[in-house]
Amino acid sequence: MAGNTITRADLTDAVYRSVGISRNESAAFVERVLEEVAASLEKGETVKVSSFGTFSVRSKKLRMGRNPKTGEEVPIAPRRVVTFRASHVLKDRINDGHRSRNAAE
Repeated sequence: MAGNTITRADLTDAVYRSVGISRNESAAFVERVLEEVAASLEKGETVKVSSFGTFSVRSKKLRMGRNPKTGEEVPIAPRRVVTFRASHVLKDRINDGHRSRNAAE
């Protein structure tokens, strides 16, 4: 997995290597999972992935913002945003990995 960003291709490759199905089947599997998550969020449902985290949709109301360049107040339209809350298992894993890397340095 190259760089600091994981792409769909990286996920597909990881599924291919771990599960042993073809690359095309791996790509279809990853696409299907992402489509299902997106479809559930579009419907306003919460998506919980055990030991990973929870994706949910939150509605934001109309509010006033400010153009930083001109200082002019502008309305920010109501919208829905996706939020992610990491599980304690994921948080612990991330922090343990960070601590072990710092101890090695």
